[in-house]
Order: sequence, then structure tokens, then C-alpha cells
Amino acid sequence: MKQVTISNEFMTLMVLDYGAIIQKLLVKGKEGNYINTVVGYNHPSRYKLDENCLGACVGRYAGRIAKGGFELDREKFFLHQEEGVHLHGGKEGFNQKTWTIEEVSKTEDPFVTLSYKSKHLEEGYPGNLTVHITYKLVHNALQIIHEAVTDRSTVVNLTNHSYFKIDDSPYVDDYELQLNCPYFLELEDNLLPTGNIVPVRSTDNDFLLPKPIGIKRMDTVFVKNMGSEKVAELSSSRSGISMKVYTNQPALVVYTPLDFPGICFETQNYPDAPNQPDFPNSVLRPGETYNNITIFKFDVVQ
Repeated sequence: MKQVTISNEFMTLMVLDYGAIIQKLLVKGKEGNYINTVVGYNHPSRYKLDENCLGACVGRYAGRIAKGGFELDREKFFLHQEEGVHLHGGKEGFNQKTWTIEEVSKTEDPFVTLSYKSKHLEEGYPGNLTVHITYKLVHNALQIIHEAVTDRSTVVNLTNHSYFKIDDSPYVDDYELQLNCPYFLELEDNLLPTGNIVPVRSTDNDFLLPKPIGIKRMDTVFVKNMGSEKVAELSSSRSGISMKVYTNQPALVVYTPLDFPGICFETQNYPDAPNQPDFPNSVLRPGETYNNITIFKFDVVQ
């Protein structure tokens, strides 16, 4: 595996070519010491055995797809499924691919760009898809830019799957969370969306005002307030670190695993959009460019 490190005066980012993985994201805490704000392994080889998509690019379609596939332009495409659910791009999604490091810039706003070419019918998806990811440090923010083009109509939904952990506590219960998300998707027991969109008010998914996460664990699809690019804010009084999340995507999957402390902010389109005509369009046509821009902005309270 190849590893790239870029830094500015606020942050240091380590990226692997395997899975386009964010291995470490170091941010200065209130004591002046650096805190790794993402869950990961010190030894890159460990990621080959990882089943949690730690820090990786998830695709060709992040989230779940029902019915064993989808129909596009009157043609059916069959995808890998387990118990009727296709998850995170298939048996070997983008998180398990070796990407090409295209460019590394160590200027004032350093960045690294990686690419991957997904062949026609890889994991069942139509079209030769060329994907570029750029990780860029701008002052106290990490910008993640996903871009993709295709030579045949296909469906695309990419996201980064970093688990954020912004202090040294063994849990995330005391983190304060605010979500600029007035609705969430109703899910079946297998976490596939029913198609219903539900207001968060008067539910335990109401994080419109900041509150501690507590013992609640989530694998929840929130619908962004489309009047604002800001979608979430997370803070820890223990480290003094707060993180704001901005995105041009319509949905945010918030995932807090049961077996280790961390919280994912998966900025993306709705799960199962290829089978849900009322959901935002997920189809990418030749001549178009898929574009997912997400920003994680960090601040420290002294």
C-alpha cells in the first residue's frame, strides 16, 4: 500500500491508496496536543481485514438497494445481495479497491487526488465509471470532493465512511450533536427505506437543537434542510474540539456502531433511490459529472 501525508498549520491528513482511505486526521486540541479525529489502524495492512469501511470511499452506490438490483432505461441490472439487500457497492466495493494516486500538492492548501476506473458490469453496475477523489486541507477544514463520469447511463452514490472520534473518551455518549435535518426516512427492519419521509419532531431523531447523543445508537437516514449547506455539528467539551459538516448532498446517514466508539456522517443521496421514483435522482448519464462536495470544519475552544 502507498500512504500520502499532507499538512497545514491546523491539521495533518494521512491517506492510503487502498480504498482511498483516510487513515488519520490529526487536529490540535485545547491543550495544544494533536488528536486523531478518525477511527483507524496504525498499520495499513490491517485494512485488508476490515469489515467496517473505516475511512474508505464507499461506492459505486453507498447505502442499501432493494430487489436484487434496479431497472434503468427498461433494462434490469442484478447486484450482489445478502438476504435481499445490496450494501455499499457489493461484495467488493470501492473500499476494497486499490486507487491510483494522481496528484499530491503540498502548497498552502495541500491536497491529494486519487482515481479509480470501475469497469462496465463491475458488481453488476452498467457503464465504465471513472472516479476522482480529492482530499484538500483549507485552513481548519477538510474538503472531500467526489467526481465521476461514465460512458453509459448508470447510478452513482459515493460517500466517505470515516468514523469520527473527537476526544479520548471510550464512548461517544457525551458528544453534543446538532443536525440541520427536519426529516428522516422510515426504514424497514432490514434498514431499506419504505419510501415514507417522517418529521423528526416528537421523535428521538430530533437533533434540531444541540443535545448529547447519550445511549442512542443510530443507523439513520436524515434529510437535509435544503436551505443550508450545513448539515451537522458535533462537539466534545472534553477535547474542546467541534466539527461542522457541510455538503451539497440531500441526505446524511448518521451511523454509530455498537462495538466501538465513533460516529459516521455519510453525506450522500437517499438509499435505494434507483428503485424509489419519488427519491432524488441517482442516474448519471454520459456527458454529465457526478459531484459530491463535503466539508468537515474543525474549531477548538480553549
